[in-house]
Amino acid sequence: MSLVVQKYGGSSVADAASIKRVAERISLYAKAGHQVVVVVSAMGDTTDELIDLAEQITDAPPPRELDMLLTAGERISMAVLSMALNAVGVEARAYTGSQAGLITDGEHGRAHILKVTPGRVRSALEEGAVAIVAGFQGVSASTKDITTLGRGGSDTTAVALAAALEADVCEIYSDVDGVFTADPRIVPSARRVPLITCEEMLDMAANGAKILMVRSVEYARRYGVPLHVRSSYSGRLGTIVTDDPTRVVPVDPTVTIPAADVARRDAADPTKELPVDEHADPGLEAPIISGVAHDRSEGKITVVEVPDVPGRAALLFDVVADSGANIDMIVQNTSTTDDTVAISLTLPESDAPAALAAIEKAHEAIGYKEVRYNDQIGKVSLIGAGMKSHPGVSALLFRSLGEAGINIDMISTSEIRISVVTAQSDLEAAVRAIHTAFGLDAEQTEAVVYGGTGR
Repeated sequence: MSLVVQKYGGSSVADAASIKRVAERISLYAKAGHQVVVVVSAMGDTTDELIDLAEQITDAPPPRELDMLLTAGERISMAVLSMALNAVGVEARAYTGSQAGLITDGEHGRAHILKVTPGRVRSALEEGAVAIVAGFQGVSASTKDITTLGRGGSDTTAVALAAALEADVCEIYSDVDGVFTADPRIVPSARRVPLITCEEMLDMAANGAKILMVRSVEYARRYGVPLHVRSSYSGRLGTIVTDDPTRVVPVDPTVTIPAADVARRDAADPTKELPVDEHADPGLEAPIISGVAHDRSEGKITVVEVPDVPGRAALLFDVVADSGANIDMIVQNTSTTDDTVAISLTLPESDAPAALAAIEKAHEAIGYKEVRYNDQIGKVSLIGAGMKSHPGVSALLFRSLGEAGINIDMISTSEIRISVVTAQSDLEAAVRAIHTAFGLDAEQTEAVVYGGTGR
């Protein structure tokens, strides 16, 4: 039997009917003899509604109290899901993040996990119960206050528990059937990626793919936790995220095995396993391109006429770093008429106000002429580990955008990624143009967003 950690996103537990459906799925695991730990997000849009409530009270809610408020969403989910499981004859016990042993630093709103001590969770499993854990939250080691891990924190909770419990697999459930070559809401012809490396998934997540959060993938890679990305609305195979394609990953009783695989698995035996590489479509080799990610949440700061002398750019980036902003892309253009440069950088829109204020404050020290900000940009990224050994990838990408009449503002590259910045109004057209140019369109519809959110 396997120890499986499952995480269900907000769209999967959005209402009572959804929770009952999830409970039925979990019960199949438990009744087949698997040990199951379940991490849940808040129901539907509960977190956003709680944030709106706080903002109706005050423009600046104290971070400690905001964390106390936001964690209520996951506490509701864990309690009602536990009730649903008990109602179908499966013993289940609900735990908050602190009760499950998620110990964090004291940074409210974006806490980092310091250690996991899942004693109570392990005891529940040993006694034959399913453990239901509230995602997104923990407890500060120093202050003993409740903390939250930030957006997507439930993914990180699940992976951290899977690592601490040495689980066989961590299943991440949402409302899409795995990782796709592009966002199905923009590219209906996107196809499922059956197997992807952690490095590729990290770049997909970091560049806008919302199916997995970056911190959870980093955690999984560090501790060797295989991830299985699936939909809670279907029994399809989904996507395996791992750097070890020979590792055996459990296949659960709800999965629909393709006809080509029936001969390799007795469908009546829900405990039998398949190697990861047998999950791939017959004859499918590792693709050169894993997918196209996009991000519309960034802004661009351009600092004009910065003196072209040693140390001045370093001062600019020190100022931005001290503001707490995370810089993504950087471009420097040298003037042809004087000894100045223009420096452009992209960063999350939420970081822009603090960064702009810090740059303005350091105007005299940096010596620039003007600072400009544009929040109407979009970033498109082509990702694939095979890119580094295949010439012509860049040429095809830029040609596809040119033929679509899309102008490129900035370019950034790595061994497995090419990112370009375009006008936000051109973003969706750019995604579709690149997706088609690299032959990623599926011949028949594979991508379905069951719940409407992609999470």
